[in-house]
Amino acid sequence: MTAVTLDPRRWWALGAMSVSLLVVGLDLTVLNVALPTLATELQASTSQLQWFANAYTLVLAALLLPAGLLGDRFGQKWLLLGALVVFGGASAACAFASSPGQLIAFRALLGVGAAFLIPLSMSLLNVLFAPGERARAMTIWVMANSLGIPLGPVLGGWLLDNYRWGSVFLINVPLVAVGLVAVALLIPATRGHRTGRIDVPGILLSAAGLVSVTYGFVAAGERGWGDAVTLGCIAGGAILLAVFVAWQRRTRDPLVDLGLFASRPFLWGTVLATLASFALMGLLFVLPQLFQAVQAADALHTGLRLLPIIGGLLVGAKVAERLNMKAGPRVTVAAGFVLMLAGLALGTFTGVGTGYGYTAIWVSLVGLSIGFTLPPVMDLALGALTVERSGSGSGLIQALRQVGGTIGVAILGTVLNSAYRDRLDVTGLPPAVADAARDSASGAVAIAAHTNSPTLATSAREAFVHGMNATLWTCCAVAALGLVLAVAFLPRRTGVGAPEPAEVATIGV
Repeated sequence: MTAVTLDPRRWWALGAMSVSLLVVGLDLTVLNVALPTLATELQASTSQLQWFANAYTLVLAALLLPAGLLGDRFGQKWLLLGALVVFGGASAACAFASSPGQLIAFRALLGVGAAFLIPLSMSLLNVLFAPGERARAMTIWVMANSLGIPLGPVLGGWLLDNYRWGSVFLINVPLVAVGLVAVALLIPATRGHRTGRIDVPGILLSAAGLVSVTYGFVAAGERGWGDAVTLGCIAGGAILLAVFVAWQRRTRDPLVDLGLFASRPFLWGTVLATLASFALMGLLFVLPQLFQAVQAADALHTGLRLLPIIGGLLVGAKVAERLNMKAGPRVTVAAGFVLMLAGLALGTFTGVGTGYGYTAIWVSLVGLSIGFTLPPVMDLALGALTVERSGSGSGLIQALRQVGGTIGVAILGTVLNSAYRDRLDVTGLPPAVADAARDSASGAVAIAAHTNSPTLATSAREAFVHGMNATLWTCCAVAALGLVLAVAFLPRRTGVGAPEPAEVATIGV
């Protein structure tokens, strides 16, 4: 057995990756704060506003798998540096865009940078850390991914109140600069391990299939489930992915090792990570609207009110790390889904007059549950990978989570909008005004303020809370499914089905 060689800088290297990942989380949420300003300053249409987000999402979905493959082939360090340069340059370009078309193009370029940053940084955990250390490293990695989510509205709201709109993108630039220096100095130059030809047909098929499916579910939230574009994209994407799977079974140098799905830790770790992310997506989907439309918070205070998610995640991850060592992943993750179910169920009792104190309690409980579930199951999935496949395997995990999250938001958006529209009272309103009020609770509250209609404002708030509670019950069902799967399929002890340490910890510097 080959002797295990661990780089003494590995924890500092993890800190360098954490700084790099913070920009991805920031960029995900800071755009939402800036959309009303962008609509005015760039004279962007509703469709263009949607594409500011969709351009990033679709490029990310297309490139996660090839990014992981290239990391395996050429080593992670230099590709991470290149990704940071692309992300920083695209952020600066976004800040000075002069038209909606330019901003859409630069947002797509941001997606290129993020598509390399996420899977390559995750794959390095398998290269740098021994199995006994990886759970703690994964916890820090998850925290770095999540911390930017509530900070985006906080920083974005403050910047929009004091500076021009481009400043919300420029906040990425100093972080990228710090990340570049840290990665260059602290992350070892790992060797490329993959040989053979690059699977170009596999890359094209997977990219086209993932983009088509992702866009189909994004379109479902905008056009409805019966729309021809929605159904055509989902069906076309499913066919392309089926052809991709068939090609992977035939080719000698596949993009994805389908044999990974025969590994129970990889399969169920990935499935449960996607389910846990579904609950987190549900929270991030409804809470900003609750705070702004119902509790009248501005963008800055909305971000501050999201912080209990991160606080709960911090505490949960620390407790879960110790519990996982003593009781194993089955008990730890099952406990996490129980906490998730309890927190979401408490959330369904939120009313229009409910104060933020009660909301903070159940939001913190769900954040706690994410700390119990997400790091352990992602560590299980990552532990099933060898060094040679760490990049492509990490890309596969993240691609499945990305598509699963998009599907989740589409489903939750349908549940929320359907319940909201059924409960909203638009009696006596002109048809055009009634349609605008049905679009969103925030829009209805704004219309009510403009028309001096407290009845409409009250109805919109009550209808939104009704829709939010229906959405949270849907998340409860997903949490219950996660609990059943965790008990049924997760191993009692960490390390079951993992590669030998000699396969995962030898690195070249």
